[in-house]
Amino acid sequence: MASDIIRDWDAHLAHERRRSEHTRRAYIATAERFAAFLSGHHGGEVDAGMLRRTSANDLRAYLATRRAEGLGNASAARELSALRGFLRFAGGEGATLPALRGPRVKKGLPRPVAPAEALQLAHDVEDNAREGWVGARDFALLLLLYGAGLRIGEALSLTGAALPLGDVLRVTGKRNKTRVVPILPAVAKAVARYVAACPWPMGKETMLFLGARGGPLQPGVVRASVRSARRALGLPERTTPHALRHSFATHLLAGGADLRSLQELLGHASLASTQVYTAVDAAHLLDIYRSAHPRA
Repeated sequence: MASDIIRDWDAHLAHERRRSEHTRRAYIATAERFAAFLSGHHGGEVDAGMLRRTSANDLRAYLATRRAEGLGNASAARELSALRGFLRFAGGEGATLPALRGPRVKKGLPRPVAPAEALQLAHDVEDNAREGWVGARDFALLLLLYGAGLRIGEALSLTGAALPLGDVLRVTGKRNKTRVVPILPAVAKAVARYVAACPWPMGKETMLFLGARGGPLQPGVVRASVRSARRALGLPERTTPHALRHSFATHLLAGGADLRSLQELLGHASLASTQVYTAVDAAHLLDIYRSAHPRA
């Protein structure tokens, strides 16, 4: 049964590949959509044998259906990548995958948020929170993303054991890799202010950032608050919680940080992932040149 294979693949992604919960949800949703498509496309129950017989034409037909639903090139490429992993798992050792080239994706550069915009965003989110402690929480969280370059999942996985914040913070990132990041005094102060205002008890095993009912704060809540604030401030749609991490990297590079140090701070497994920020910095300088030079 496809459902059994998908469940086993989810466990494989979690324990063997150490994929994040967000990645697993996306991959599993893709596998479930593909299994439903095969069932309608060929008729009958989808099992391991049908998955092993998947052809390039099957994948083309599936992607055509998804594109008709509005899927863009980048998302189609991600779905195809997920399906290759799923079919490789379903086929077992020595599985032969159908040859199909994915859609061409133009690689865009991460767009940083200006320092003033980052602070303005954090203040607006705080000012429009329903309760004072919630505003203090969101302000502290956004400052942590911008000031330390954390992914939102990394920040939300912190527990009370990190308190009180000192000069550095140990962070567990993708694939359970641990790194140490410096903490600015303003960030530590914002977190301490939130903890003092939080109405829920916070032990060493408790999540540091709590939701309105005392449970773990969900990333969707943070994204929704940022979305409302950026609209109110007239900031571009690229102004997201993850953009604050890009801003951290870009501004450090512009300030003279070397790529190897930046790689460590961001928790990138490969230096190639960090090198994209050299292009970001060059693009930023070019924007300044074009707007300031009289003959640009």
